[in-house]
Amino acid sequence: MFDCLKKDTFGTNILEGMKILQVPFLSIPLEAEMLNKMKILHEAGSEAFINQVNWKTDFPDKMPVSVRAAHDGDRLYLHYLVSGEAVRAVTTEDFGAVWKDSCVEFFMQREGDTIYRNFECNVLGALLAAKRINRESAEKLTEDAASIVRLTTIRPYYQNGRQVTDWSLWLEIPKKAMGFDTHETLSGQKIRANFYKCGDETPQPHYLSWSPIDTPSPDFHVPQFFGLLQLD
Repeated sequence: MFDCLKKDTFGTNILEGMKILQVPFLSIPLEAEMLNKMKILHEAGSEAFINQVNWKTDFPDKMPVSVRAAHDGDRLYLHYLVSGEAVRAVTTEDFGAVWKDSCVEFFMQREGDTIYRNFECNVLGALLAAKRINRESAEKLTEDAASIVRLTTIRPYYQNGRQVTDWSLWLEIPKKAMGFDTHETLSGQKIRANFYKCGDETPQPHYLSWSPIDTPSPDFHVPQFFGLLQLD
């Protein structure tokens, strides 16, 4: 998979078949009410569907999941929407085992960097943020995690005799948390990234991604399978 390399007009290495998302620049006032921010993002942001079932034999379950994305030069805005999940919500504190719960994730890597960052958030808004060179080698982003705005909405209901939940997560990730300096802007940046949906200990364990992954077993710590975000 993805064994043919080419370059775009800016000289960026692009693998044949790589997922690419154009992320628009939007003027989203910091002081705006959250509903207005969401309205702006949903009217003009880019949408990505987290619908790749990479390990169908052992983990065939999926649900509708999408994320809207935009930036304002200083922050990346993400709004995840999850439909009809049998949720698990246990972890309430940051840097806990959020991936065991109903969880959405954003992994990213600056162009040309060997370090990647993972931002994982459960249905309660508990966040895990770290930078690493692989799964085993991680440095917690404690200060940066505190700067990331989070808001979740939860709507449980019954479907075919069982309770399921529609839920959403809003994230505002400052550029510093993504490894950019204060003098840098997100405008024009190219970021290798993937969006994920998981729930290791939910009633229906699942592992979904935006960009497909070709590994024998579930593994999100694989920058070689990241897609590309092109920020306007």
